[in-house]
Amino acid sequence: MKSILQQIISQNKELEKSEASAIQTELNNPKTTDSRRHFLKKTALGGVALGGLMSLSFEDTLAHTTQNVKRASNPSGLKITDIRYALTSVLGGTAIIRIDTNQGIYGLGEVRDGADARYALMLKSRILGMNPCNVEMIFKSIKQFGGQSRQAGGVCGVEMALWDLCGKAYNVPAWQLLGGRYRDKVRLYADTPEAESPEEQRKLIKYRLEDQGYTWLKMDVSIGELKGKPGTLVNSKFWENAKGDLAQWGDQSNYMSYGNTQHPFTQIQITDKGLEELAHVVDNVRKLVGYDIPLSTDHYGHFDMNNGIRLGKALEKYRLAWLEDIVSWELTDQWKTMADALETPVLTGEDIYLLKNFKPLIHAHAVDIIHPDLSSSGGLLETKRLGDYAEEFGIPMAMHQAGTPVSFMANVHCAAATQNFLALEHHSVDLPWWESLVKTTDGRQLITKGFANVPLSAPGLGIELNEDVVKQHLHPNDKSYFAPTPEWNTKRSHDRIFS
Repeated sequence: MKSILQQIISQNKELEKSEASAIQTELNNPKTTDSRRHFLKKTALGGVALGGLMSLSFEDTLAHTTQNVKRASNPSGLKITDIRYALTSVLGGTAIIRIDTNQGIYGLGEVRDGADARYALMLKSRILGMNPCNVEMIFKSIKQFGGQSRQAGGVCGVEMALWDLCGKAYNVPAWQLLGGRYRDKVRLYADTPEAESPEEQRKLIKYRLEDQGYTWLKMDVSIGELKGKPGTLVNSKFWENAKGDLAQWGDQSNYMSYGNTQHPFTQIQITDKGLEELAHVVDNVRKLVGYDIPLSTDHYGHFDMNNGIRLGKALEKYRLAWLEDIVSWELTDQWKTMADALETPVLTGEDIYLLKNFKPLIHAHAVDIIHPDLSSSGGLLETKRLGDYAEEFGIPMAMHQAGTPVSFMANVHCAAATQNFLALEHHSVDLPWWESLVKTTDGRQLITKGFANVPLSAPGLGIELNEDVVKQHLHPNDKSYFAPTPEWNTKRSHDRIFS
């Protein structure tokens, strides 16, 4: 290496001498114009600087050429000093968190959409002063404070931020810390919400396929589509809200509302006429997109396993990629019954926390595909472990994602590092400002024609916040922006859960 570099230096010295002589000759020529002479003088100055560099020793040459390279921090000396947050308006309220350190570098994470930022803030007193690069150790100490679905948001958001920090400290991408990557691009599936009319639905789909270049779509096939169509549902009137809707997310103040009642307990049934109507909705979309595009379905409503099987059979001829979250995820036996009854793959998992809670579904082959949301499943490492575990049973992994570009990029790194990965959800295709919430640290585009670009060299998650844009899209109920959080510094409990 050294001898080759010395040969290059020697050759460059000879070349510089020749070029300097030619430049001086042209400068002395009275026919040379003033503008040309000015350019040549600047070139000569550059040559002097280069010549000075070429006379340096090997070690000094390396020091000079790397003097402007941003070095990684001292990882062994890192300590967590703060957790702060900014609540964005994405999906009604999604908090980005920032973990600060004593060396000025920080990590970005995200509390899952619709979850309280305090799920993360209450963990601050448990991790202050710890080295953020000990990601697994910290995760094991805080995972007891996570629960299913959005109750896991704090633990997962902290875990994301730790990997971002650790990658920055060691100057490598997060996927490298997970064991390397299987792919340079991550396939996305575009969520396509229910529209007010078939024409509006076609417009949304056309935008995704033709303008954005997505190669996989997901659509809602909700019994909400049957509103105002007599003879399509049984027992629906009892559950309608004041607007006459079957509000799937329900009234949080009423525990026994439709949205808060698990699927087996509503006794809503779909009639044959209702099945025909829902099949017609899918038929319209399938005719529009063709059969080269995988088409997944979701958000059917709260009805039981038997009606789920009947609906699944009514839609089988459309060769759907999957039927998602037909009943609650913890009903393993019911999922197994549906998986055995249907040709279409069934899938669940976006509300499941930790690998151990996926295992019953995997062991029973009760689902054909697992579908974790990294913001609920335990973060990057736990989700990769989940994918690897499912792979041993011949089960692939798709990934649910509905948040800001921070959790999106955490998912991209995890997907890149997991072999049995299928596709990652993008839930904010219709938000024109969504991508501009962040800027990539290596200059790449976040998304190109339906694929997320994996950062090949950018450290951590490979993004930084575009602060001006984030500030424009803070939630109206909380306009604070990464303000100090000293009220969360003190630990007030004994946390060990065993004697």
